[in-house]
Amino acid sequence: MPRVILGGLLGGIAMWIVGFIFWGTPLSMLALSNAGDMQSAAVQAALAQNLGAGGTGAYPIPWPGTPAGTTAYGQGPIALVLFNANGFANPDMGALVGGLILGIVCALLLALALRMAASEATFARRMRLVAVLAVAFTAYSQLGQPIFNHAPTGYYVYLWISEVTGWLAAGAVIAKLLPGPASAARPAL
Repeated sequence: MPRVILGGLLGGIAMWIVGFIFWGTPLSMLALSNAGDMQSAAVQAALAQNLGAGGTGAYPIPWPGTPAGTTAYGQGPIALVLFNANGFANPDMGALVGGLILGIVCALLLALALRMAASEATFARRMRLVAVLAVAFTAYSQLGQPIFNHAPTGYYVYLWISEVTGWLAAGAVIAKLLPGPASAARPAL
């Protein structure tokens, strides 16, 4: 069990580092579109004026729940606005700490799953299992967005690649630390 905990802890840190590389550096600009300063200021003012009273939330624009909204939705343009009425610092240190904690919790769950499902497997077999699960779970949740919600494909492909890479990094650390079939021949940690 100590190896599971250590693997989860170090795997979570590895996942967090990968996430930071993809989203906390200029590399993240590959996934984003830039409207420019003037257009951004105009949209921000319109958001504050029109959504500020409603508060933080996810707003489909136009609202498709009425006959007029359904018609407007079909004609476009449309947006799903993830609106935060308060704003926050960029980068947000609270999000970095929260993300690290989430990464550790998720990697601990992965370490437990690998111990239960592949306790006697080799490193290579564990990594194949991690890879298949990482691709399957993240593909449905992230690549499904452009399919189900007509979301921007480039953003979600980038997000998917970042998540698969994070899970593979965590899985590699965990798979290396868990005892394998020849565990009796290796020195204990």
